[in-house]
Amino acid sequence: MTGPEVVVIGAGVIGLSAAIAVQARGFPVTVLDREGPAAGASAGNAGAFAFTDILPLASPGILRKAPGWLLDPLGPLSVPPAYALKIAPWMYRFWRACAPARVAAATDAQAALMDLSRAELEPFLQQTGTRGMLRKDGNLQVYESRAEFEAALSGWAARERHGIDFHHLDAAGMAALQPGLSSRFTHGTFTPGWYSIADPRLYTLALADHLKERGGRIERAEVTALRPEAAGVGIVAADGVSRRAARVVLAAGAFSHRIARSLGDVIPLETERGYNTTLPPGAFDLRTQITFGGHGFVISRLSTGIRVGGAVELGGLDLPPDYRRSRAMLGKAQAFLPGLVAQGGVEWMGFRPSLPDSLPAIGRAGSEPRVIYAFGHGHLGLTQSAGTARLVADLLTDEPPPIDLSPFSPHRF
Repeated sequence: MTGPEVVVIGAGVIGLSAAIAVQARGFPVTVLDREGPAAGASAGNAGAFAFTDILPLASPGILRKAPGWLLDPLGPLSVPPAYALKIAPWMYRFWRACAPARVAAATDAQAALMDLSRAELEPFLQQTGTRGMLRKDGNLQVYESRAEFEAALSGWAARERHGIDFHHLDAAGMAALQPGLSSRFTHGTFTPGWYSIADPRLYTLALADHLKERGGRIERAEVTALRPEAAGVGIVAADGVSRRAARVVLAAGAFSHRIARSLGDVIPLETERGYNTTLPPGAFDLRTQITFGGHGFVISRLSTGIRVGGAVELGGLDLPPDYRRSRAMLGKAQAFLPGLVAQGGVEWMGFRPSLPDSLPAIGRAGSEPRVIYAFGHGHLGLTQSAGTARLVADLLTDEPPPIDLSPFSPHRF
């Protein structure tokens, strides 16, 4: 059969945003996903547009913290013993990415993508009829001592160099901004430019509806491989249906590298398994998102509840979830917010696609220029979705991109 002009593989927030941007350029679009819209990390994330989060996970600071964290199976960063050998090559690349020069380059690249994503966001929300879901409540990063606060100042200096607005607060300032915070937190930093969405799952489903209302199609299919053909790109799927497209966008999140391998591209993508618990809406009077950086999790206010989650478990796609991690974060949240009502929550685990230098892969496949890659955003998929959509549309229409794409090359490793 003759396929549609463009097939997007992946119906998460990156894939659907890209599909809408491509559709707006006049292309017929079909989206294929193994489970359907908003079935993965796009449903259970913290709901943040974290435009101020320009510092890569790979950094000298994380190297100092990692040994202690890795010894705690429920800590902010963990590797299950059953997965340790498999992830060793990725960890080596991660270690290399912690070199100061590489961190500086990654920070500059991340800041450029963040600036683009911020500029694209509100026009995109207006276009898709989702502007009313945007919130501008900011984020409060909290610290348990002056030493912890001072250790973070170099990171804030890097943000200041990139024009990011923030305000350091003492205990009284934090209490005025967010009542009910434990007195153990002595310092904080508020970033007003940290936005959020009312509910990430409902937002992603709204994008799916927008695409379909304008003639786009969404089909369930587990894509396993791509094959270059004279008339386009052949799409191999587990359902056995023959599909072909003139062009393909690969945005399948944590599963993307498996498909990219069929085109000869070996991309070191790993899975940050994120955990959370969503409590009922009245569980706490939350007025801004709070980041407990020393403990690796956040608490955010959604229209559908209070979400407590985060942490990084580098455990791949196949190991069963360890919901003790959700419960550990919830227990800490109770201690940090004494008025939190922790009953009636729903636990969740999702796969966040992560590359060693914390930058996504955005660019053409090595052997097939008709395939565009857009994956590997880690915990910043929602944040960078509108910017990535713009870049994908520019690549498909051979328009010059508004930022330098070389730091995001899928072939940089």
